[in-house]
Amino acid sequence: MSLNDNPLWQLREPGRVPDFDAIRPEHAEPAIRALIEHSRAALDELLAAQPESPDWETLMEPLEAMDDDLARVWSPISHLFGCRNSPAWREAYQACQPLITAWGLETAQNRPLFEAHRRLADTAGDRLSPARRRALDNTLRAFRHGGAELEGEARERFTALSLRLSERQTQFEQQLMDCTEAWSLVLESEQALAGLPASAVARARQRAEEREKDGWLLGLDFPSFDAVISHAEDRGLRETVYRAYVTRAAGVAPHDPAHDNGPLIDEILALRREQAQLLGHGCYAELALEDRMVRSAGEIEDFLLELARRARPRAEQDLQRLGALARERDGLESLEAWDLAFYSERLREQDLRLNAEALRPYLAFDAVLGGMFELATRLYGVDFRPVDDRSTWHPDVRVYRLESGGETIGHVYLDPFARDGKRSGAWMDDGQGRHVTRSRHQLPVAYLVCNFTPPGRGQPALMTHDEMLTLFHEFGHGLHHLLTEVDEASISGISGVAWDAVELPSQFMENWCYEPAVLRRFARHHETGETLPEDLIAQLQASRRFLSGLATLRQIEFALFDLRLHASDEAIDDVHAVLQGVREEVAVFPPPDFNRFECSFSHIFAGGYAAGYYSYKWAEVLSSDAFAAFEEAGLDDMDTARRFRHTILARGGSESPAQLFEAFRGRPPRLDALLRHDGLADTEEAAA
Repeated sequence: MSLNDNPLWQLREPGRVPDFDAIRPEHAEPAIRALIEHSRAALDELLAAQPESPDWETLMEPLEAMDDDLARVWSPISHLFGCRNSPAWREAYQACQPLITAWGLETAQNRPLFEAHRRLADTAGDRLSPARRRALDNTLRAFRHGGAELEGEARERFTALSLRLSERQTQFEQQLMDCTEAWSLVLESEQALAGLPASAVARARQRAEEREKDGWLLGLDFPSFDAVISHAEDRGLRETVYRAYVTRAAGVAPHDPAHDNGPLIDEILALRREQAQLLGHGCYAELALEDRMVRSAGEIEDFLLELARRARPRAEQDLQRLGALARERDGLESLEAWDLAFYSERLREQDLRLNAEALRPYLAFDAVLGGMFELATRLYGVDFRPVDDRSTWHPDVRVYRLESGGETIGHVYLDPFARDGKRSGAWMDDGQGRHVTRSRHQLPVAYLVCNFTPPGRGQPALMTHDEMLTLFHEFGHGLHHLLTEVDEASISGISGVAWDAVELPSQFMENWCYEPAVLRRFARHHETGETLPEDLIAQLQASRRFLSGLATLRQIEFALFDLRLHASDEAIDDVHAVLQGVREEVAVFPPPDFNRFECSFSHIFAGGYAAGYYSYKWAEVLSSDAFAAFEEAGLDDMDTARRFRHTILARGGSESPAQLFEAFRGRPPRLDALLRHDGLADTEEAAA
């Protein structure tokens, strides 16, 4: 195939959309290599033509276009690697990823390019708009973080470290995916699945048939794991599945010893630490926090420990109640890790009269999706229109056009259901960002990817409330990306947003999942049309605070573990011991020692959350306080909704998140709304 016939190469042209039906793994490397060579020649020509006093139009605008072209070609490659994983796509991704990393380092360490940016800052910085000045400052920081100020052996070493780090992070994710997909358990009797929801039993039967097995097949994808750990009456089955899940990629039975992420973790941490030290920092956390709202590891630790202090009394009460129920119901003298989710569900049923599975008939996926879109329409005056003329990577994927004021402002691809060959979890991918210049008018594209329970034969997909929360969460990221009004590519949508503020719009959307007025609009029984009963709505609202102490401490455990790994200026001899130490400090029910959570912690070892997992709790403070503004003004208050759209969602990374939040709220964020929403303030008052 000639390069001009390569569907990925064609994406460098503004306005082209991915033809997923035509894209093949063999297209990836030729397109990336050709585009890098094209960019290299264009960069040399650009630098040769730069005046002594460059301006935005002669320097930043063409460079943003060059970066954007490469991003639009790379995006479907990395996306298909996660959503349609196969040996061929894995090989293609592994071939391209080092090329992307190397090109990024080449440009970051290009001294003439760096000097041109510094001259722009010195000679024209004061004349730039605040948004462009912020984009320029971000770029200068990226140069420094990329090693532009290093010389000789230090620069060569930094480059080698970066390439190696990229490779090892990719391997971490691949080995986790391999372990997740390789493990399965076939049960010969349906009786062994006692307690599981009918939908989960039917899914297990269907999976067995698809693999030509007799009986019922369980896996380690989250819907399958969650069904067992939360509902299986057979305690031995819960233990078996739990052990398999928490030892994925740990190099121990029942998994392939060759897929051990432990050595990768040690190397990844060492590579990050050496990189940071080459750049003049004592540890990786210092480097990572340079562009965050929170600027020091000490401040983060103080925040997390204070939140842990406030949550601990409620968590201790939560644990006592679970233990009492286990004794009364089943005569258990002590709880094990594989009991917590099971008795949590039983306690939810007892105290709230709320069975998570009882909500499923009222949460048909299509109805929830329609209700979510309708909410966005009411709040922000936008409409989502189905699109049928775009190719997708799987029949489950749906495409929507986003309109505002009758004009198209972006597109979203939604891939909702779990399947083999798809990375676990849920995420939003940046298909392309908004980019408006004299020569192009590019609209944003978002990929929303989830792993919900798929529909059974002849049945619609029915969601749990947790799955609904996940959908609203990822949709919040999508709105942040799609509703941007920023023209500069590097700071539009989610680009250029401080990492500890990027979860604000997503966590903000979760709040609506508990509001009666919202639920009444779409939560109807898929067979009878009956609206979700008022008592279930009340119970669902009460469930927001249910076991909130344990849930809060769990997130703090992960965040402190991440922080202490990356705030160390010395090699860590035993990563698992660090995790166990954090558990002993903050958890009221530490997991067993064989739990190797670290080996599946993709957020920090394969994703972008290194020294940043605290962002979930930090942004939850912001999102709770932001939602409190709606509670104070009225949930349907359009002035508040418009202000949120135009100060938070529309501004992307064009201003600091602290400034944007204060523009919306009229003051800095406060912790009290989060404590109130989670029921932790009540515990403090009772203790006082």
